[in-house]
Amino acid sequence: MNDALTRAWRASRPACSGGTVASYIPALAGADPSALGVAAVDAEGRVYEVGDARRRFTIQSISKVLSLAYVMTELGEEAVFSRVGKEPTGDPFNSIIRLETSAGRKPFNPLINAGAIVVSSLMPGDCPADKGERFRSYVGGLVGRPVVERDEEVYLSEKETAARNRSIAWFLKELGLLEGGVEDALDVYFRQCAVSMDAVDLARVGAILAMDGIDPVRGSRAMAARTARVCKSLMVTCGMYDGSGEFAVDVGVPAKSGVGGGIMAAVRDRLGLGVYGPALDERGNSAGGLAALRALSDELDLRVL
Repeated sequence: MNDALTRAWRASRPACSGGTVASYIPALAGADPSALGVAAVDAEGRVYEVGDARRRFTIQSISKVLSLAYVMTELGEEAVFSRVGKEPTGDPFNSIIRLETSAGRKPFNPLINAGAIVVSSLMPGDCPADKGERFRSYVGGLVGRPVVERDEEVYLSEKETAARNRSIAWFLKELGLLEGGVEDALDVYFRQCAVSMDAVDLARVGAILAMDGIDPVRGSRAMAARTARVCKSLMVTCGMYDGSGEFAVDVGVPAKSGVGGGIMAAVRDRLGLGVYGPALDERGNSAGGLAALRALSDELDLRVL
C-alpha cells in the first residue's frame, strides 16, 4: 500500500500546477498550490501516508457529510429528509436556482450548500457556538481526538464574505425549512466548514464509512450502519459537485470534496482514503487529489460501481 500511495502521489503532483487555490474565501487564498498529501486507512486499521498528509486544512464541504451523519445520529433520518431531498442536481454547489424552480421547494440533497445549511440549522445545542462545539466533539470522536480544531481565521473570513450563502439561507427561511434564525444557521454552517483536519483524519472517517460504521482502528462501532450507507450513497451521486458523474465513471468510489483542497473517499470493506491538494479544478475539486484517486483506483482496482 505504501508503494501504491507513493506512486500515485508522484504521478499526480504535476496536476497541481493546472489548478488554482480558492480565493472567494480570502483566508484560503494563501494555501500552497504545490502541496499534495495522500493517506489510507485499511480494514485492519493500518495507516499509510505520503507527502503532505499531515498538513491541516479546513474541510469546507466535506463537513456536509459529517454534519449529515451527526444530525441523523442525534435526531434521526426523518428529521433531515423531511426538509432535504436525496437527488443530484448537476448544478454548482452554491446554486440557488433549483430552490426557485423545483416542485418540491426544498434543497435537492444535503451535499449542496442549500441542503447543508438546513442540516446545520438542525444541530442540537443552545446557540451557534454550542452547536459548533458539539459538532467538533462528534467529529473528534470519529478520528480519535477529544475534539477537532476550528480555524478561526477561515471561519471569520467565510462569515464576512458569504453573500451568496446569505441569499440561499433567506430563501430557505421563506420556505420554512430552517430551524431558528438565518444568521444563527449560517454561523453554525461557517463553523463546521472551518473545522481543521488532515488527510489522515479524512482517511480514518472514510474507513469508518467503508466498513459501514465500524472504526477499524478501534474495532468498535462509531456510526450506525444505516447512517454510513446513506452518507456513501449521497457521496456517489452528489459528493464531487457537478463533477460527480465523471468521478463515478473515472474512479468509481463514494467521495466528498471541499474547496479547502480535501477529498474523502470510502472503498467498501477495504479502506478509507484522504487526500489534500489545495489547487482546484474549475469545479472546485482538488486537481492533484483527483489525479491521485484515479491512479489508486486503477492500480488497486478500487471501483465499487
